[in-house]
Amino acid sequence: HGGAAAAALRRGRARLVGALRVEPLWDPLEQRGLFTRPMLEELQSAGSRGDQARQLIIDLETRGKQAFPVFLSILRDTGQGDLAEMLLQECKTQPVPAQLPDLRPVELELREEKQRKSQIRGSLIVVCPCQDYEMKADPCGHCLILNNVNFSRESDLSTREGSDIDCEKLERRFKALRFTVLVRRDLNAQEMVLELLKLSRQDHSALDCCIVVILSHGCQTSHIQFPGGVYGTDGKPIPVEKIVNYFNGSNCPSLRGKPKLFFIQACGGEQRDQGFVVDCDSPQDEDPGGPLESDATPFQAPPGNVDEPDAITCLPTPSDILVSYSTFPGFVSWREKSTGSWYVETLDSVLEQYARSEDLLNMLLRVANAVSAKGRYKQIPGCFNFLRKKFFFMCN
Repeated sequence: HGGAAAAALRRGRARLVGALRVEPLWDPLEQRGLFTRPMLEELQSAGSRGDQARQLIIDLETRGKQAFPVFLSILRDTGQGDLAEMLLQECKTQPVPAQLPDLRPVELELREEKQRKSQIRGSLIVVCPCQDYEMKADPCGHCLILNNVNFSRESDLSTREGSDIDCEKLERRFKALRFTVLVRRDLNAQEMVLELLKLSRQDHSALDCCIVVILSHGCQTSHIQFPGGVYGTDGKPIPVEKIVNYFNGSNCPSLRGKPKLFFIQACGGEQRDQGFVVDCDSPQDEDPGGPLESDATPFQAPPGNVDEPDAITCLPTPSDILVSYSTFPGFVSWREKSTGSWYVETLDSVLEQYARSEDLLNMLLRVANAVSAKGRYKQIPGCFNFLRKKFFFMCN
């Protein structure tokens, strides 16, 4: 019965987590009706193979008595019969019958706003919205790269050697991903704002996406939605929140419902992360290939309440926006003179390898993992994600 099956899975969980090969299971689990595709995608995002196996077993424990023999059959079909026999011994049940019931979910139409497809199993209703953003336009959209290398003497900000290498990599990469790319170099804060406004005021109706890349020094700023700020060459900061809001649904109607992606290579503050020791699965510390620089400047709270009117106004929901930061707020972002920044170098490499097969969030996880393994000082990129669907690049 179902209780015995769940108990067998619980008793055998440790061995299953250690030995289960989850990759060949995904398609059969969907085909045999145990999981829907969105459920499997959530399982696949659980982390390592062991984490995925553990979550899979936990979910199977709630699937009832019919799910157990189906799972045993799938184990045998994927060459993991030893694990199936182990579970049988735990449960002391009869072998799986030759004819299995059809457990495919029943599909209904729900009378909701968009009559989304739903799948019903028992009393559980799983709503399956459209999974991907539409990316059919050619070009897909505009990409603006603001690359600040040389700063005025009055700004007390150093030259960002290596930033041109970052810029060239990303210009080449986004052109290959079917974007029209505009590069502007060494702009002061006002000039940066004008370029951003010019892009936000264009008609994007025939396009599917918009990308903004900023390579500069950065700092902490007061914020409500998106932390951090970036500097113009005159040393004046522009809050990332202000940049993003130029492109929100109120200010840029032709991009409503379309993904707006921001990649920020700049420090989030002055803290240097020396990391912590882990027991296993940790790469050896590696010395960087060249002299390291950071894009940090001290945080200074704005005088008085200069930004207060903008800070308390009712802002539109930042839907369809993703802001990818090179580092955690408050920490420095490392750049090497000869190879460019850790973040951009890794982002470019990951896009080259995986843009044809993986969605953006999954690739950004790869970037975070790779960057976090670098250097004596530590850095980990992250993102503020308000996308509603999966985003896949269209590759040439």
